[in-house]
Amino acid sequence: MIPSLAPTRSGAAFVLSSLTPLQVFSGDFLYYAIVFFVLAILAALLGARGIAGMSMEIARILVLIFLVLAVISLLL
Repeated sequence: MIPSLAPTRSGAAFVLSSLTPLQVFSGDFLYYAIVFFVLAILAALLGARGIAGMSMEIARILVLIFLVLAVISLLL
């Protein structure tokens, strides 16, 4: 989430409206990873091994991205 810029009372200069720490991600990667994981399980149950494999690989990559961003967020 990027802090928004708000005009000062004079309107000439801009200042940061909030002084919160930088938040790199909002957790959407984990949500989509779970969605792709459930899709992979359903596809595997229905016998669509190709779709199940692709969905599982996408879920794995999204979890890795989530973990990297979580560590970066904790360090900042």
